[in-house]
Amino acid sequence: MLKLLDDHLFESGIEDSLRHLINYISRAGKYINHHLQTGDLGYADTENKSGEKQLALDVFSNQIILDNLSICRLVAAAASEEEDDIKTCEHDDSHGSYAVCFDPLDGSSLAETNLSVGSIFGIYEGNSFVGKTGREQVAAVYLVYGPRTTLVYSVGKGTHEFTLNDVGEYTLTKESINVGDVAKNFAPGNLRAAATDENYKKLMDSWIGEEYTLRYSGGMVPDINHIFMKGEGVFVYPPQKEKYPNGKLRLLFEANPIAYLMENAGGLAQSGSGSILDVKIEELHQRIPVYFGSKNEVEKAVKIIHG
Repeated sequence: MLKLLDDHLFESGIEDSLRHLINYISRAGKYINHHLQTGDLGYADTENKSGEKQLALDVFSNQIILDNLSICRLVAAAASEEEDDIKTCEHDDSHGSYAVCFDPLDGSSLAETNLSVGSIFGIYEGNSFVGKTGREQVAAVYLVYGPRTTLVYSVGKGTHEFTLNDVGEYTLTKESINVGDVAKNFAPGNLRAAATDENYKKLMDSWIGEEYTLRYSGGMVPDINHIFMKGEGVFVYPPQKEKYPNGKLRLLFEANPIAYLMENAGGLAQSGSGSILDVKIEELHQRIPVYFGSKNEVEKAVKIIHG
């Protein structure tokens, strides 16, 4: 018997408001999935917070998510990687119970080459993020738009995968995903940094010398998804002294939601100085080094890079 996303959420015993919010997030994913197949893959006439020229897909995905978060009337505040500031969601009958942060379309530049891309969400209670840690998330979600569209979520009770079917329902395909301690796959972000960083080169030489398998698409969501689906692997994006001294990925929009999902699947999510989930959020676009995946390989990577 098929188990639908809403049924699984209900059976997890979470309160109705959070269940409905996750359903609205999944609904936004359906529209993004459709637009990826039929919409404009070119550039828009706008730039994001980082000064990067936005793709039309980025703009559409950002707006469709904001629209769904507003319609559901459960969100007090929303923060997007594509926006400078938090957006306050005002409702006539409610001030909302949650703050949602999101990366609307991670790896969007890959879409024109028909590679997988994704959306990432972190959900907190209240109306703010600054001063909190990722451990205070009450749920995290990501979607992968690839040959199949899948949704992975956790509310702190395991990490689970659902697949969007032809009639628009998300059906359970993997329950209680487990990331084992040992890995033979590696995904190295910003590999060019190994040319100038001796420790990063040492780490790469170690994995290559031990005949590990490279699995790197250029997008974090599909690479992280590979770890979850295979039950092993490691993804790293260390700091680069000259260009990204604090790391490149954003703590709020990318690192915290993935860390929450990873730890709930038995894997590790480290910053180089401890768990990513214990790092205090000091500003919206704060950056951080990341090491995700199987325990043994994450610990090895952190030791080699950070000593």
